[in-house]
Amino acid sequence: MKNKALILAFASAALTSAAFAADGPIKIGVPVGLSGANSVVAPSVVQSAELAVAEINAAGGVLGRQLELEIADDASGAAGAQKAFDSLVFQKEVNAVITMETSAARNAGLPIITKGDIPYIYTSFYEGKSCNANLFVNAWVPEQQVPPIVDNFIKMQGAKKFFLIGSDYAFGRGMLEFAKAYIEKSGASVVGEEYLPMEGSDWTAIISNLKSSGANAVITSTAGGAPNVTLTKQLRGAGVTIPYGNLAVDEGTAKSMGADAAGIFISASYVTGIASDANNAFLAAIEKKFGAELRTPNDLSVPEYEGIYLYKAAVEKAGTTDTAAVLAALAEVSFTGPRGAVSMKKQHHAPLTMYLGQVKADGSVGVVDTFEGVDPGEQCPNL
Repeated sequence: MKNKALILAFASAALTSAAFAADGPIKIGVPVGLSGANSVVAPSVVQSAELAVAEINAAGGVLGRQLELEIADDASGAAGAQKAFDSLVFQKEVNAVITMETSAARNAGLPIITKGDIPYIYTSFYEGKSCNANLFVNAWVPEQQVPPIVDNFIKMQGAKKFFLIGSDYAFGRGMLEFAKAYIEKSGASVVGEEYLPMEGSDWTAIISNLKSSGANAVITSTAGGAPNVTLTKQLRGAGVTIPYGNLAVDEGTAKSMGADAAGIFISASYVTGIASDANNAFLAAIEKKFGAELRTPNDLSVPEYEGIYLYKAAVEKAGTTDTAAVLAALAEVSFTGPRGAVSMKKQHHAPLTMYLGQVKADGSVGVVDTFEGVDPGEQCPNL
C-alpha cells in the first residue's frame, strides 16, 4: 500500500508540475550589453521589450499565458554572454531568447542555444551569414545596408577614394570587407583600412592616416555605442569634413553625440521619422509608458519590439511553445510594426525597407532616400 501511495503521490506531483508549466508564464530571455560597448543603446532595447510584453499581456497574453522578461547583462562580449546565456537557458529556463548583441556575444551564446534547443531571434544589425537552425534574424545585413551609402557617395558626393575605419572584431571587419568589395565593384578605390580593438578609444593615429591618405569619403563600422561616440568626436575634433558614412550608428546614439553627429550618413531599417500609422502608434505608446525616461527608439531597439511580436505570432501559429513547432512557424509568420511588415522568410533573415538618412543638427535623421523590400541575399542557403 505504501508503494502504491508513493506512486500516486509522484504521479500527482508530476501532473501538477506539468499543469503549472502549461499555465505559467512564457519566459523570454534578453541578454544584452547593459555594461561595455553596448551600454549606450541597451536601455532602449530593454524599453522596447518591456513595451511589447506589456501590450501583449494587456491583450490576454499568448495562448492564454502571460509573457515574462528575464534580463541579463552580457557585458557586450563573449565571456559575459556565455554566463548570461547559460543562466537564462539552464537556470531561468526561458522559452526563447530575443535580443540585440555584439557579434562576439552572439557567437558565444549560439552553442548554448543549440544545447538548450530553444528559439533565438537576433534583433541586431550585423555582418551576416550567421547560420543556425535555432537562429532567426529580423535586422539588416551588409547586402541591405551598405549599397545605399556607397552609391550616394559615388554618384551624389563625387567620392572616388574611400578610407575605412572599424572595430577589430567580427562586425567591424565583416561590414568593411563587404563595403570594400562593393566600393571596388562600383569603380571607386579604398585607400586605407584600419582597425582598433573593440574596447579602444584613442583613434588619433588612424585619423592622422585618414587625413594624409587623400580620401574623399570615410566609412566606419565600430562596435555600437561607446566606440561610435569616441570615434565621431575625434573625427570632428580633427576637422574631418569629407562625407562620412557610419555603418553602426543608431538614431539614439547619434542624438547622444550632439553636434558632432550632424551630417553623418546612415543606412537603416528604422528611423523615428517613418510616416505610418503603425510607427505613430508605437511612438505614442512608448512615450506614454516611459515619459521622461524614454530612450530614443532606434534601429537596434525597434527590431526587439517586433521580435517579441514575431515570437508571439509563431507560438500562436504553432499552438505551443514547443521549439520544433515554433521554429517551423517563425519562417512563415509576419508582423506589421513600426518598420512595416517584417517576415524572416529568406533563409531565416528578413527582406526590409531601408532608409538612407542624414543626421541633422538636432540629432534627428532626415530621410534622403527609401528602398523598399531590399533582399538580404544568400545568407544561409543550407538551412
